[in-house]
Amino acid sequence: MRKLAAGNWKMNGSVEDLDEVTALIAAHPAPGCEMLLCPPATLLSRMAERAAGSSLMVGGQDCHAKTSGAHTGDVSAQMLKDAGATHVILGHSERRADHGESDISVRAKTIAAQAAGLTVIVCIGETEAQRNAGDTLAVIGRQLEGSLPTSLTTAPDGLVIAYEPVWAIGTGRTPTLQEVGEVHGFIRATLTKRYGEAANGLRLLYGGSVKASNAAAIFAVPHVNGALVGGASLKAADFGPIVLALAVS
Repeated sequence: MRKLAAGNWKMNGSVEDLDEVTALIAAHPAPGCEMLLCPPATLLSRMAERAAGSSLMVGGQDCHAKTSGAHTGDVSAQMLKDAGATHVILGHSERRADHGESDISVRAKTIAAQAAGLTVIVCIGETEAQRNAGDTLAVIGRQLEGSLPTSLTTAPDGLVIAYEPVWAIGTGRTPTLQEVGEVHGFIRATLTKRYGEAANGLRLLYGGSVKASNAAAIFAVPHVNGALVGGASLKAADFGPIVLALAVS
């Protein structure tokens, strides 16, 4: 299984920030794991041009479930691919909160993105209130049930699950390693019940305040096959050590 270090630039970045991409590529010509950055749509094609022929892959942060039509402001999976994307993040907690995305809509987008040939990173995670109430695994189970396709229609590496506890995103707080292991073990078991042995090939990422200082410890947890990184992916000097930690894990 090829491990994945994915960076989500969120609503950040301008053309001049693409110099960070050039620096990242130069520092990691053969990183020993898959390396991905997902910029805002305004930078996608230009980042893909910078990354052409390198070890870096480029992805989108969302897509519409339809291939085209009267959907002002939206971007289809086919458009992402045409712009140079190989991946797309779907169901991020910020999309679920800010845009009211449901598990059902995430599933529809996932199916559409896979049909377009993109690797999909589906995000799941509990709020702090849900964790404090002891509902973490129940919430994760519901999100997996509702957000994922009923069956695997692509190779296992075409679907990635990112566990991001909502309360850890951008806060500097992280679950304990035991808590990360509990959730990732639950996700793996749940996926195996749903998809059978093919689930062993699905990569499970952890996300939520991942940085150079904690990356190695997180990657040592069973069933953690990489990371979805937010703020630390904006600078090559911050993202690079995370890539290296994953490569040697």
